[in-house]
Amino acid sequence: MLWKAANRHDPARASETFRFFVQNQLGAIITLIAFLPLILLIFTDKNMDPQSKKVAGGVGAVLAVLATVIGVSFQPPSVEQYTQDMNTCAAQIKAGQPTTACSPEVAAQAQEIATDSAAVAAATKDAAHPAGQDVVYWIAPENGAAKSETEHVFHLCAAVSPLKGKTVNSGSVTEAYAQNAIRITKQIDMEQKQCGFTGSQ
Repeated sequence: MLWKAANRHDPARASETFRFFVQNQLGAIITLIAFLPLILLIFTDKNMDPQSKKVAGGVGAVLAVLATVIGVSFQPPSVEQYTQDMNTCAAQIKAGQPTTACSPEVAAQAQEIATDSAAVAAATKDAAHPAGQDVVYWIAPENGAAKSETEHVFHLCAAVSPLKGKTVNSGSVTEAYAQNAIRITKQIDMEQKQCGFTGSQ
């Protein structure tokens, strides 16, 4: 149960099939690893009579199956699903509709995303994008992880000073949040100049 909760906070990418399976089903995998040697030991014990083996082995097998089923994640979370849910929730917030696509906790973060998205759009206006953009840039998670362990700031373009010499990811504000870049830069005026944007908040 704790493993499932941890996966909801730090989901894997569904596109990374093997890692996605292992991370989400690790509870079931560990259960099998723990029970199988015990069951094998029961059935190979030469000092145990056949009837006792059947009873003990049967109980062990039932417990193993039960624990494995409990450990299986039937609807595993993913970064892609998180992003989709956040986008839907943010769209509902922007439209003034009830946030039926997400929980109250997610709705609160979706509200923050909607606010930051509006700030980014206002700050990234130029001749080619008079309404602004929903594209931001942030320091990529280390070692190819799906999400950074520490919180990061997202920026208006890759050319800003704080991102020089860094491995940078880009995407929507929602995608930035999914990788733990959860705050817009406080240096918007400076970054507008560095990025060549003419809009203002």
